[in-house]
Amino acid sequence: MTTLNEGEKAPAFKAKDENGNPVQLKDFAGKKLILYFYPEDDTPVCTVEACDFRDNYAMLKKKGYEILGVSPNNSESHKKFIAKYKLPFSLLADEEKKIINAYGVWGPKVLYGRHYDGLHRQTFVIDEKGKIEKIVRRVLSKKSTQQVLQEKN
Repeated sequence: MTTLNEGEKAPAFKAKDENGNPVQLKDFAGKKLILYFYPEDDTPVCTVEACDFRDNYAMLKKKGYEILGVSPNNSESHKKFIAKYKLPFSLLADEEKKIINAYGVWGPKVLYGRHYDGLHRQTFVIDEKGKIEKIVRRVLSKKSTQQVLQEKN
């Protein structure tokens, strides 16, 4: 599992959004990007996280942020999730886990004593020059926006 650190260049990526349009990191040059990884569309915790970003979207845009969610779900699943919860940002389909692996968010997990490989919910804030400005490794879904904006100690 790759481990990225703050201050490093963000791995380049290219994937399709919910409408099948190609999206890549370089499309966000000159902008701050919140790139958040989540396990699955329309599940309770993932929905809370997406809706927290939705509810704070206008304020984040005013502060200069763009938002992209990434999961292994396909574009059709993303389209339904966006429509159901009126999400104002795009979700990238990473069915082959290329972005997920490049950002090091796939690996061993334990749930109720069961060991398995899965997606670790993490958020990366990428600055205008493509560098990782902040990594939220322990995402609190109800406080996703707050964690992104919180100053480092």
